[in-house]
Amino acid sequence: MASGVKSLNKRASCQAFEVILKSPTEPSPERPQTLALPPQKKEPSLGELQRRLEAAEERRKSQEKQVLKQLAEKREREKEVLNKAQEVNNNYSKMTEEKLHHKMELNQENRMARLSALKQRLREKVSLSEVRKNKELHTDLSG
Repeated sequence: MASGVKSLNKRASCQAFEVILKSPTEPSPERPQTLALPPQKKEPSLGELQRRLEAAEERRKSQEKQVLKQLAEKREREKEVLNKAQEVNNNYSKMTEEKLHHKMELNQENRMARLSALKQRLREKVSLSEVRKNKELHTDLSG
């Protein structure tokens, strides 16, 4: 087509249009370029398919490794928490046992002290009663 300007008569809405025709080989800055069609996809080769499958398998294995690693870390943390709780429990039990043992020793010492005091008082009573008897015997014999 030849380039040219074609004027149209005014329309009833009072608008005029001007059409410029150019050759399709000349690029026009006013008009967007026609998009080139994407090249037709060819069927992937067997090697390409194999490579894609291997890459997918590697991704799956990597993801599985990551999940196993996270689970192992989680188990390790749980084990540490359980060990710490067990240690705290053992320390508490040990301290409680030591307190109980100390309390029992004090009770035993107090019991022994009370028994000694009772025995001492009993000895004093016995000796007093013997002194009285001896005194009575002496007074009976002297009197």
